[in-house]
Amino acid sequence: MRPIIQPLIVAMAWALAVAGGVHAQPTDLASDDARYLDVLDLHGSPKTPTDRSFNIFFDAGSWHGYSLPPANDAGTGFTGPFVHSLGDGQWVGARFAQLALKDVASEQAMALAPVDGHAAPGYLVRRFSAPGLSVRQTLFFANSWHAMVRIELTSTRAQDIELAVQGRVMPLPQARLAQDGDVVTQSFANSNSRLSTRVHADGINASHITLSGTDYRIALGQPLHLKPNQTVTVLVDQTLVYDVHSDAPAPVDEATAWTQNRERWGGYLASLTSSHLQGLPDEVAQRVSLKARLTLLGNWRAARGDLHHDGVIPSYSNPDFNGFWAWDSWKHAAALAHFAPALARDQMRAMFDYQAADGMIPDCIYLLKANDNWRDTKPPLAVWATLEIYRATGDKAFVAEMYDKLARYHRWWSTARDHDHNSLAEYGSTDGTRIAAAWESGMDNAVRFDGAVMLKNGEGAWSLDQESVDLNAYLYKEKLDLAELAGILGKTQDQQTWLKEAEALKVAINGRMFDKSRGYFFDARLGRDDLVQVYGPEGWMPLWAGVATPEQASAVSRVMLDPDKFATFMPFPTLARDDPRFSPIKGYWRGPVWLDQAYFGVEALRRYGYAQQADEMARRLVLSAHGLTQDAPMYENYDPLSGHGYQSPNFSWSAASYLLLLDPAAK
Repeated sequence: MRPIIQPLIVAMAWALAVAGGVHAQPTDLASDDARYLDVLDLHGSPKTPTDRSFNIFFDAGSWHGYSLPPANDAGTGFTGPFVHSLGDGQWVGARFAQLALKDVASEQAMALAPVDGHAAPGYLVRRFSAPGLSVRQTLFFANSWHAMVRIELTSTRAQDIELAVQGRVMPLPQARLAQDGDVVTQSFANSNSRLSTRVHADGINASHITLSGTDYRIALGQPLHLKPNQTVTVLVDQTLVYDVHSDAPAPVDEATAWTQNRERWGGYLASLTSSHLQGLPDEVAQRVSLKARLTLLGNWRAARGDLHHDGVIPSYSNPDFNGFWAWDSWKHAAALAHFAPALARDQMRAMFDYQAADGMIPDCIYLLKANDNWRDTKPPLAVWATLEIYRATGDKAFVAEMYDKLARYHRWWSTARDHDHNSLAEYGSTDGTRIAAAWESGMDNAVRFDGAVMLKNGEGAWSLDQESVDLNAYLYKEKLDLAELAGILGKTQDQQTWLKEAEALKVAINGRMFDKSRGYFFDARLGRDDLVQVYGPEGWMPLWAGVATPEQASAVSRVMLDPDKFATFMPFPTLARDDPRFSPIKGYWRGPVWLDQAYFGVEALRRYGYAQQADEMARRLVLSAHGLTQDAPMYENYDPLSGHGYQSPNFSWSAASYLLLLDPAAK
């Protein structure tokens, strides 16, 4: 048995024992493998309601999250909650589930001394002690609505203890703290959302609630009677309702909630030990793969408002990212397929819920559909993601559900984004703006678009005046993947059509976009013979897609492995190192390493037989990223010369890319 999964098995065994009616003590954290705990640093306390300077624990699609208090904070309870669905997201609580204990016999308050606190996959835990008493607080999510804290008190002697749970909310304008029976509620200005907090023990409900300014206190109606060496459990349930007028979350089955949490996380981690990269210690590969799973699940958001299916946001650390993006979604789904396939399927559905009549998928969708961006779409990787889900699950019904939608989206590119009708497509926009066309590429400010201008194709359809090699490589791969999906469904005529179209597109790409003298693929100007001679990751996409000939791949690989171009300390930047416009820190798409493009680069090399070089570049991506193998988050992009992370921490497609990089089953 590999040691990294032993704590999960211990925790699950305990949970199953409790579910079966056998009295059992919680897992002793001292026995946990250190690699399994605190993979991400989840300590912090907000200085303002919008403070996102530290990491937050979300799970099960929740829109509210929590953190461990700072390491030097000896008080009980947890930081939070942060409500992501409130505006762009803000802290509405400063402290949650703080304990006040009183010894009934002496009528003295009991001081609790901290023992330890940890972040583990699927829960936060803190432990405290007092003379003759140990206390454990475990925060976990029963589902997307309910965060729960199990307060377990174990005494070495018989004693009676009065218990109250206290909390402190953030002082928000026009927010209201109120009592509703045995529940404390918190409502917010200009919002239909409500946060409710309830405390109870087996057979004992809360009977006294005190509200004072930003503080609340919920006391149990009678003392807890503790017998020697037995554990008494008190539960705190904090529920976030997005819209009280339409949402009605079902109550939690408290007897099985923790067991179900452990079983769910057991499923997420079941494949963790398969994480592997040649030349990298397996424990390092597993730790990075675990962090990738934690990141993706931490950005999981359940269907709410105008989001009709669950999905994964790019990053909760960035206030701009509280919706679902198309390009991100395809990458998230491809990675989720290997450990959370139900969420992978919903991630795809969430975007296709908004497919237009002409087949277009919007760039991004939000809780309020009025904010959705229809100015552009994103590069076509939806078929790749669907096929990845099928290969991981064998779910033919999902293929049947998606096939026609995927075909319509694919056909949309030729009708709306092929200005000269030569079968080679261009990025563009619906509003005629160049900035939206650059967004459509996903590489917003890439150097290759500096000189591009817009051309009108028709009403609401515009193209850049250059055919992009990455776009056409993606479309080539989509045709091959659609052919495979058609074969799975027995659509033999469709299959032959897709294969025939793929072969024709392959000839067009290789004949138009490869520069033999430079040994690289480039975008092509419309109506002219010249190429846009900028060395970027788009040049290796024909290798990832399988378009390139072996001779072309050999030439491209030499460029990719040139340390003056792409084989940097952390390899595969988004602009060649020797380009005078190379800006590795503030360049966004003009020099930093973006993990999706780097992953495609590794797979591009591997596809054409350069396995040793692919492994070396992959190891550099893991070992050169600052803090990746410690407790730092995964960043939006990285400096290729130093490995320092920049832009949004806890970035989902970086996590997806690392997971795919380390999963031998991924393609």
